[in-house]
Amino acid sequence: MKFQILHESKRRMRIHMCQPKMSYAQADILEYYLQSKKGIDCVKIHERTANAIFEFSIPREEVIAYINEFHYRDVEVPAGLIENSSRELNAKYQEKLVMTITWHYARRWIIPLPIRIIWTTLKGIRYIIKGIRCLAKGKIEVAVLDATSIAVSLLRADFKTASSVMFLLGIGELLEEWTQKKSVDDLARTMSLNISKVWLMSDGQQVLVPASEIKVEDEIVVHMGNVIPFDGEVSCGDGMVNQASMTGEGVPVQKSGGDYVFAGTVLEEGELTIKVKEIGCSSRYEKIVHMIEDSEKLKAGAESKAEHLADRLVPYSLGGTALTYVLTRNATKALSILMVDFSCALKLAMPISVLSAIREASQHKITVKGGKFLESVAEADTIIFDKTGTLTKATPTVAKVVTFCKESEDEMLRVAACMEEHFPHSMAKAVIDAATAKGLDHEEMHTKVDYVVAHGISTTIDGKKAIIGSYHFVFEDEKCTIPRGKKTLFSELPEEYSHLYLAIENKLAAVICIEDPVREEAACVISQLRKKGLTKIVMMTGDSEKTAAAIAKKIGVDEYYSEVLPEDKAAFVEKEKQMGRKVIMVGDGINDSPALSASDCGIAISDGAEIAREIADITIGAENLYELLTLKDLSDALMKRIQNNYRAIMGFNGSLIGLGVLGLIAPTTSALLHNASTLIIGMNSMKNLLD
Repeated sequence: MKFQILHESKRRMRIHMCQPKMSYAQADILEYYLQSKKGIDCVKIHERTANAIFEFSIPREEVIAYINEFHYRDVEVPAGLIENSSRELNAKYQEKLVMTITWHYARRWIIPLPIRIIWTTLKGIRYIIKGIRCLAKGKIEVAVLDATSIAVSLLRADFKTASSVMFLLGIGELLEEWTQKKSVDDLARTMSLNISKVWLMSDGQQVLVPASEIKVEDEIVVHMGNVIPFDGEVSCGDGMVNQASMTGEGVPVQKSGGDYVFAGTVLEEGELTIKVKEIGCSSRYEKIVHMIEDSEKLKAGAESKAEHLADRLVPYSLGGTALTYVLTRNATKALSILMVDFSCALKLAMPISVLSAIREASQHKITVKGGKFLESVAEADTIIFDKTGTLTKATPTVAKVVTFCKESEDEMLRVAACMEEHFPHSMAKAVIDAATAKGLDHEEMHTKVDYVVAHGISTTIDGKKAIIGSYHFVFEDEKCTIPRGKKTLFSELPEEYSHLYLAIENKLAAVICIEDPVREEAACVISQLRKKGLTKIVMMTGDSEKTAAAIAKKIGVDEYYSEVLPEDKAAFVEKEKQMGRKVIMVGDGINDSPALSASDCGIAISDGAEIAREIADITIGAENLYELLTLKDLSDALMKRIQNNYRAIMGFNGSLIGLGVLGLIAPTTSALLHNASTLIIGMNSMKNLLD
């Protein structure tokens, strides 16, 4: 597509697409296209001018080639990206803000004074009615204070002050509404489903197909630990479904034939065949927005404290006004107190700070499901890491296959991949990828597959029982044995690898050796977390003592625990909490879910199981652990901003009251300075914390 370079520096470029202006959809498509290209970062699109600004870390020629290749019609964007974009929302509120400010000042020259007085009085009555309704409910809150200050100004015929107060209140409400809606939209969009493939029932067989191919009335199979991708009716099977993403309740609900299930809920146990009743992500998106808006999870403790303090201060402001008048008999001095209230700024700045922080986190591919979880990260002193897929790379690889039967290595790998592909785990993905790389395609050759959390998989192949999983599952739980004459081979299995044991008819058939390299950044991240205030860093794994000890030493954790079960992780979290510690749990698998749920803040790595991401309070979408440091910095900065806002609001407004009581400033000046400071603090709270 034709474009013009308007400005260029070493790592930054501003271009103009050769068209008068972009539609909102075109701007979103271009932004998605550029962001999807490796080496292009920090993309910003201005649809009104058809300009794009971005930073890049690749050769200039590659950037030029990307843009030359771009055509709106050729870009396949994820479902819901354009429909749920906040670009149009931003434009609408920008226009509202400009029109509100323009109308407030323009009407002084356009509208005669008598009509302005009537306009101001009628507008003021709405605030007064709102305050009376609040009093009628037995509450003395911000609405009462706003109504009193406007009513007194109107009674004193000070229409200019009344108009200014209402104007600034309106601007504040508009900014709060804009920021909240945008933050909720951004958060909901990052929480929306991103399921690329699903299991379709076709002629009695399960076939893995793209989610985009699913139609209404198709039957899909959802296995344990997976997110249900579409709304539908259970046609077969029995399972326990976690509906926390829809209802906020984390207790699983039993679902069987005839029951209705919703997209975005998680199948914790069992297996369900579902007849699809609704496709697309719009309904899912709307449900998430509704859940977020109604959820108290959005409120951090500091935010709630500020809001409660705001309401508690209202009676004192009213009482101070009355006392000042009684002592001084000076209505001007008394009105100075009435024109200044702490609650407006407290109620505006604190929620905006939290929602802006959540929005900023999403820019770093971090999904935060509520402000209180950022507060938990800031206050945490203990962090627990799962090993596999968290401290080690999310993409382990199969190093070798050792057979203990007559079948070839490739045949054993093919059987293992057939069983593992139904369940999400980094080690399972390694087996599937290895089989795919060797071209070991297969048809479904097993009966129903049962997954035993943190142990393994059991099924029947050609009438023979087949299991794959951990040493504990295969040899201790299932009592499998090593074939005669193979014990020496078994004892010589390389210890530097993690092992998956495949047994058929209770005889060990193969051992799949998986290379599980530690993330290069793991040691650095752990060291930095310690410097940032985490005093206890723990690693927990189901691997052997030798493997756990080697990795723990390499990355520098304070404690490690090997051969642990899911309930052990959860129990450890509960024990730490009982000792008064604030606990973060970081994991990626089904077996981490109990601990993620039990912790003060559960953090899931996005490449892991869907159930882990749904249960977790925060999801990190980056490919490395450095975003944990970003999350910690963001959380600390948020709490610092909240405290700074609190001090600024209390200090500045307290000074205004003092100056008003001493008669050094007029009530109109107090009102102007108070409302101006509220807007400044509110707008400052919208800024990114880490810039």
